[in-house]
Amino acid sequence: MDAGAIEKYGAVSEPVARQMVEGIRRITGSTYALATTGIAGPDGGTEEKPVGTVWMALATPDGTCAEKRLFGNLREQNIQRATATMIDILRRHLSGEKL
Repeated sequence: MDAGAIEKYGAVSEPVARQMVEGIRRITGSTYALATTGIAGPDGGTEEKPVGTVWMALATPDGTCAEKRLFGNLREQNIQRATATMIDILRRHLSGEKL
């Protein structure tokens, strides 16, 4: 991972999510990889990146896609929503839907 990406963009960002997921796929040799980075809450948000901000990324043999989502400010709900959304992104990709 580019060590400067976190300093430049912050840990909760598209470049960091992409680097995470591509690194997972490369290191493990897996066909697919999933990664999330976010601010689950209840604290830690900023005006630019409020609690509930999540970047999700999927790496496949065809490339990498990343999506930003804004969930609520309830920690457990944010974790559940991010997990369900990430699984749905993988499901949609495997079903041939364009992401």
